[in-house]
Amino acid sequence: MMKQGVKRLLVPKSVVWKGVSKKFSILYNGKWLKNIEAGSNASSIANLNRPSSSTATISKTKYCCLSREDVVRFLIGCLGALAPIPLSSISSLGAISSHYSSIEASLPAVEATKKLPHDPSAVAVVESTLDGQHKIIGEISACKLWKCDYLAAAYALANLSAGQFVMGVEDNMSPRSVPDIGVNSTVKGDSNGTNGSGSMRLRRFSSRSIGFFGNSVSPNSGARSMYRGRSAPLTCRATSSLAAVMAQMLSHRATHVWVTEGEDDVLVGVVGYGEIMHAVTNRPPPPSTVSTNQ
Repeated sequence: MMKQGVKRLLVPKSVVWKGVSKKFSILYNGKWLKNIEAGSNASSIANLNRPSSSTATISKTKYCCLSREDVVRFLIGCLGALAPIPLSSISSLGAISSHYSSIEASLPAVEATKKLPHDPSAVAVVESTLDGQHKIIGEISACKLWKCDYLAAAYALANLSAGQFVMGVEDNMSPRSVPDIGVNSTVKGDSNGTNGSGSMRLRRFSSRSIGFFGNSVSPNSGARSMYRGRSAPLTCRATSSLAAVMAQMLSHRATHVWVTEGEDDVLVGVVGYGEIMHAVTNRPPPPSTVSTNQ
């Protein structure tokens, strides 16, 4: 089901999972879920087997969420059983998808919201090279926007280009050209801010207010060095092994990794959970043989 695009499954924690819990335990928020609570002993097991309406109701209401990240985390623990697939390159396994959404850095950032990518939910921000290829400089993804300051992100999407949005506005605009946006705040009064109790608090937009940068950046550093901090897209090479890409995604809690080549980070594709599922369930490609017949 997850190979077909299902992202999460709601699995009942019933006695059916007892026999396979040691081999394939279900993860939720990084913690192991047990089918039977720690305080339940033999009496609880007997109650599970007893045909009682109350027990049936309780067992039906106990569910856990199984995500694709949980499955990949489990696969990381059994790389030996999957050999030689984990050590094979993602290009040889056909795990690189060329079906991705991208937007030119010069276009308005709001154009990214019209792409509506399904999997992964991200739009690559690219710059065209002289030879017609695309160099990735950042991404606009649902995961990053969810962690942003909503007001600042909305302003940035509506007024900035895609390149300015991902690179940081401080180095692309002078201080006078960065507008102040008002935020209603109520001080010691009712929620409507009447009788002079409501005040307008001015906020200056910056890439830090969007949430891209967690640490202070030296004003002498350029936009590229700022961008190469927290907001840099997660990338790998076509020659990277499947195990390395899986570990990279799990360590960053990412849903995808952009595949680049060359020193200019030319974008060639993307690897997501769906591609990993297909790679580990398909047979590895046979080793190439060179014919000696002339």
